[in-house]
Amino acid sequence: MMGDSLTLSAFQKHIRDRYYATDAARGSAKTFVWFIEEVGELATALNGEAASEENRANLREEFADVFAWLCTLANINDVDLESAVREKYLSEKPPSGTK
Repeated sequence: MMGDSLTLSAFQKHIRDRYYATDAARGSAKTFVWFIEEVGELATALNGEAASEENRANLREEFADVFAWLCTLANINDVDLESAVREKYLSEKPPSGTK
């Protein structure tokens, strides 16, 4: 797929190439509900016993799922996540204080 090197743009494109037709048909509102469900699963994993290897594997999976669904939302709303991150956090005037 992408070899050893992975960029935010490459992953977002991979998600677009693989899922865009279904995601766009579902729309932003319903996709956001799926995203929030994944965030809830991540919250549950974060609340688990972090020392357990099984929980660590689940935690990694849930982080990946949340990231994939965020890319999905960005894709169907025509937002380039890499550009958005660069503009907000890596520009000459990054935000001060909290996000």
